Amino acid sequence: MTSTIIKHSICKTSLALVTSAVFMFPMFTWSAENCDNPVNDFDGLYCLTKVYLQADKELNNSYNQLSKKLNSKQRATLKRGQLAWLRERNDRCSYHDDENGFFVNMGCATRVTTHRVNFLNERVRECNAGSCRDSRLGE
Repeated sequence: MTSTIIKHSICKTSLALVTSAVFMFPMFTWSAENCDNPVNDFDGLYCLTKVYLQADKELNNSYNQLSKKLNSKQRATLKRGQLAWLRERNDRCSYHDDENGFFVNMGCATRVTTHRVNFLNERVRECNAGSCRDSRLGE
């Protein structure tokens, strides 16, 4: 069940990102050089999406790095914490309206994801120092 929640969250986020990218494809060249002054909301979304995708990549790397340092019980605790975090991120930064569709606040998603990356990196540092605190893994 927990992997179903992760897959569902990933699918919803991926669908929103891919849909955004498809509509913005003609503007890729322009936006790549002008994120300081986007001309319209689509250009701004493109820039925000680029930053979010980098944060998401860092999140996956940090999670995997930490997971490799843990035993199976600790990994299960970390996974529960990560699933709870995914639900919280989705609740805070997105919503679905049957009439108008699915919406993601990319600025919010990036901030929350970056915060989680920092949290995971702190756990990696603790484990590297030989003091992996099980009590923090489920957060």
